[in-house]
Amino acid sequence: MNICVIGTGYVGLVTGACFAEFGVKVICVDQDASKVDRLRKGEVPIYEPGLTELVQKGLREGRLSFTTDIAQGVEQSLVLFIAVGTPPRGDGSADLSAVEAVAETIARHMNDYKVVVTKSTVPVGTGERLRAIIGRSQTEHRNFDVASNPEFLREGAAIEDFMRPNRVVIGAQSDQAIAILRDLYRPLYLIETPIVITDIATAEMIKYASNAFLATKVSFINEIANLCERVGADVHQVARAMGLDGRIGSKFLHPGPGYGGSCFPKDVVALLSIGKRNGYEFQILKAVDEVNHRQRELMVDKIKATVGELKGTTLACLGLAFKPNTDDIREAPALFILPALQALGVTIRAYDPAAMGEAKKVMAGLVTCADPYDAMQGADGVILMTEWNQFRNLDLDRVKTLLRRPIFIDLRNVYEPKRMREQGFTYVAVGRN
Repeated sequence: MNICVIGTGYVGLVTGACFAEFGVKVICVDQDASKVDRLRKGEVPIYEPGLTELVQKGLREGRLSFTTDIAQGVEQSLVLFIAVGTPPRGDGSADLSAVEAVAETIARHMNDYKVVVTKSTVPVGTGERLRAIIGRSQTEHRNFDVASNPEFLREGAAIEDFMRPNRVVIGAQSDQAIAILRDLYRPLYLIETPIVITDIATAEMIKYASNAFLATKVSFINEIANLCERVGADVHQVARAMGLDGRIGSKFLHPGPGYGGSCFPKDVVALLSIGKRNGYEFQILKAVDEVNHRQRELMVDKIKATVGELKGTTLACLGLAFKPNTDDIREAPALFILPALQALGVTIRAYDPAAMGEAKKVMAGLVTCADPYDAMQGADGVILMTEWNQFRNLDLDRVKTLLRRPIFIDLRNVYEPKRMREQGFTYVAVGRN
């Protein structure tokens, strides 16, 4: 079976490389010629563990190719995955202009029956919209089906999530389309991956509901952490005990500076917008979004209270990406917290294993450093912003010799408060007073 993946961003590239690993012949299409040239050479423009090796293997074995020619991809493929961006508009609604433009182009180049599948996160009703767009844009009538196959990839663990998913969701109305998509995912039958078959609208809603619920867990535990600080409780013990309840689960109960990334912030406001357009006010999600923004402000207050007068100080920041194992800084807490500190007169010396290049593009005045210890040289304190593994076992004796003041502000609760204070640090965490 031949498939085409349109869009070589994070989702599209992972999808194409992983399907090629499944033994499928994949054509990946992107309008950015320079990106396509790099990908043809096996150069992956994003940081994702294992992805470069998978792309290079697919190229080497002839199952993966890259082109700017969407006509070629459409004409040579049975299944067409749309994986272009759906960024938020000013009102929070998803901008579908790229998705709709791709649908029109697909329609013009259809030469046989096709299954057009949305991988992009799209609002409920998009599938029917695409069906209408393709139907009226065809130059010659060809049969086709539209389906929804949302992705549930975690940045930093995307290959594992694709190869060993906890479920695959297929939304379609046609038995033929369902059979074709089931066949694509046949390798997962060996590990008994649940395949959830729904109508298109339900599949579209599953993606938004899943991300919004996980964002809710993050905002909830951050609220609990803030209260723990005021009453003298330890949020780690609270979260651990909560997570042992099978009805709650331990995932996403990690307090910190708030959620970020390409999915949670965008999908929460998009679901709020979907509700508003349909006459429903989503009270819980409104609070989730507000709590997340406030959490970043509270982190700035925490830093101010710990360091004291900020004007003229230098602080080291460990981590800039919104989470470990990615170079993605979209909606990262660092993009809100660090500029707020800079506005108060702080010089920021930062180190991140993957995201410094991206951060320098959007954060003026950031001093990037060679490693964590270089960042701490002569600083008045250190902020642990992202919990990369290499920040979990710092040489604390060395850290103390590098810092002008032994202030350690741990926004990810990586270290044990008692140990840090015994080492002589002024140590501050989230929810662990």
